Amino acid sequence: MVRCLAPVLTTAASLALALVAAPAAGADTGEAALARALTYEATARFHQHSNAVKAGYVPDKYCVANRAGPGALGYPHFNHSLDNSLDPAKPAALFYEDDGHGGKRLVGVQWLVYDRDQDTATDDDRPTLFDTPFQGPQRGNFPGQPVHYALHLWLWKKNPMGAFQTYNPKVTCLPGTTRPKPST
Repeated sequence: MVRCLAPVLTTAASLALALVAAPAAGADTGEAALARALTYEATARFHQHSNAVKAGYVPDKYCVANRAGPGALGYPHFNHSLDNSLDPAKPAALFYEDDGHGGKRLVGVQWLVYDRDQDTATDDDRPTLFDTPFQGPQRGNFPGQPVHYALHLWLWKKNPMGAFQTYNPKVTCLPGTTRPKPST
């Protein structure tokens, strides 16, 4: 009986959290608030890290720190089959932080949309979600990644800089967990 109730309780808890968190986040009204609630509901199951991996999110073994200041993204987990999704229930990336007990805690999500003309000087195809324009266009972060737009959402950990900022100053990378700098 408990196993049957778990998904229902998880969904109910995530929707309740969405209703509480959306007004606190600022400008979410109408469609944006509904879209955020859909994101809460769709990603609640990924608090259990193994569910994210089973759903096709591939973990990066390195934590991504903000090189220009405080904070981090955490550990990205990408499902590239969801690149170009503007569906609030289908982010292309999940971000985790160390939970202090050897596991990972879900803190944020990201959508990634390829730039139509692959020219960083133009932005006539900039997408929006949650009434928020994506950042970019920006060059790929690894070889082969196209020029793209990105939208981060700190859904599961409050970001004092704003819910849609790239880095969260409350997320940190533990020593030795960031990608080594290439030797020159």
